[in-house]
Parts: sequence; C-alpha cells; structure tokens
Amino acid sequence: MRVIGIETSCDETAVAVYDEARGLLAHRLYSQIALHQAYGGVVPELASRDHVRRLVPLVREALATARSGPDTIDGVAYTAGPGLIGALLVGAGFARSLAYAWGRPAVAIHHLEGHLLAPLLEPHPPAFPFIALLVSGGHTQLVDVLGVGRYRILGQTLDDAAGEAFDKTAKVLGLPYPGGPALAQCAEHGRAERFHFPRPMLDRPGLDFSFSGLKTAALVALAGRIVNDEVRADVARGFQEAVIDTLAEKSRRALVASDRRRLVVAGGVGANQRLRERLGEMARRLGAELYFPRTEFCTDNGAMIAFAGALRLAAGERQGLAIHATSSWELADLRPALPT
Repeated sequence: MRVIGIETSCDETAVAVYDEARGLLAHRLYSQIALHQAYGGVVPELASRDHVRRLVPLVREALATARSGPDTIDGVAYTAGPGLIGALLVGAGFARSLAYAWGRPAVAIHHLEGHLLAPLLEPHPPAFPFIALLVSGGHTQLVDVLGVGRYRILGQTLDDAAGEAFDKTAKVLGLPYPGGPALAQCAEHGRAERFHFPRPMLDRPGLDFSFSGLKTAALVALAGRIVNDEVRADVARGFQEAVIDTLAEKSRRALVASDRRRLVVAGGVGANQRLRERLGEMARRLGAELYFPRTEFCTDNGAMIAFAGALRLAAGERQGLAIHATSSWELADLRPALPT
C-alpha cells in the first residue's frame, strides 16, 4: 500500500509518500517561521492562507520525488486534529478533494498519534508496548502505548505544555521567535547553579505536569537586574534544567510504575539535545531502551501522517465524503487499528 500524507495542523505545510514495502519515498516540508517572526508567534489566519499557497507545489514535488502518480497512490491520509481549525480545514479539504478526484480512500489522522508512531519509521523501531513521552508546544503527556490506537494516558500537563513554557520564557528573555530552540541555544552558555528554579509537582505522587509557574519564576529571577547576555544565558540554563529534570523524573516514574522497559520520545521538544542526554542517562540507570525519531521527524511532518494513514487504511478504515477536522480531539478517544 502506498499512501500520501498531508499535515497542516499549525505553521508547517508538509506532504509525504509512504510505501508499506519500500518505506518512506518522499517528504517535503515548508516552515512558516519567517512569516510569523514579525508577530512573535503563529497568526492563525496567515497560517491558513499560506497552507493554501503551498499545498499544490509540495504535493507535486513529493509525487515527483517518489516517482508516483495518482494511479500508484492507494490512499490519502490527512491531519484532522487537534490543531488550528482554519489550518486543519485547509489540509482536510484539500486531501479529501484529492482522494475524491483520484478515486482513492481517505483517512483522517490524529496529529498526536502521528507523533507517537513516528519512531516506527526508523530502521530499528520500538516494539509494542512502550511508554511514550509526548512533549511539544501544545502537549505534554505520558502515554502507555499498547498498539496502534490503544493508548492509555498516564499523566499530562495541567496548564502549559513544556514547549509552550519554553516559548513564553524565551519571550520574557527577549529571545527571537521561535523561542524554544533559541532558549536552548542560549542555555548552552549559561551556568546551571546561578538560578535555581522549582521542579514542578515532583514533591507529590502522580504523573501529571505543570509548567506555567516556571515563566513566573523566570520573571522573578530577572526582577531588578540588568538583563545582559550573561544573565539571560544563566536564567535560560536554570529554566531548561528545571523542565528537563521534571520530564526525566516523571518518565522514570512512568517506566517503573508500568514495568515497561521501552521509552519513546516524540514531539518538537524531543529535538532538545539536553533532554536527550538526561533521558539517556536515566534510561541507562534503569536498563531501559530509549527511542527517538530523527530530528526532522520530531516537529510536525507529513511522514508520520502518511505512515499512520497506511496502518489505518490497512486495517480497513475509510472516511466518507465528509471533511473531518476538529481543533480538540482526545487521544484516548481513538479506536484501535485492527488488521483486516
């Protein structure tokens, strides 16, 4: 089965072609960073309009790279949520129209399921079951993954996601957009011992997270100081260490409580090198296996949507002519993908 995947949930337009027998044949991505930089964050209306401009050229490029035509495509997968509703509707409407024009089935994919399954695209994928740390700009969750569509939420953020906290703190520090990567780069030059930030919710049982207070802690640390490069780097380092210590400890607790020995990290914050180091140290101490998707598949991409689509189409899932898109969609509401 060969599937084309389309992802437009936020500020990246992405298209990929995945073949069950040959693997990933093509993936193309256009980032809107330059478009939104002047506003310091994503402007939903601009994002939607830019997806309209980019989709047709990206589909043509992906099909040409994969040496595929409509007659070789067996299905169309698209991100149906969660995400920015306008952006989702652009991708969903385009994908559903493409499937209709080509006479092929379409399947709506949960954005977070795509991230959870992205490590399965690697040459040495994890086997089910595993614990997944899903950590991005919009979500922070620990998930017990039993199979495709079989997800049990163990813990999640009660307020800001980790990536959101990175972005907000970067703005407090006066760092450029996108804030998360800029803060991580700034933290490389900082001293961890100068500013100590709280490790939220590590003093209580459970696997939930809370990161909103760390932005306030950064504001307190900066109060009354001249914010030069040295102070900025030290605050960034202290903040980053607090977030990463929290993520690593909660992941350790999830592995121990579930008696799993495989941890998968997915989502944009999974590209953070310091997080990768700390989780690697934790996994070695536990004797657990640690899996990451390649860096380019940590952020939003079409490959994960095409792959998830191939699995669900192979299980017999099909959507009708209606266009499915929703800004809010619980991961636990998904149905298992059962082989036909």
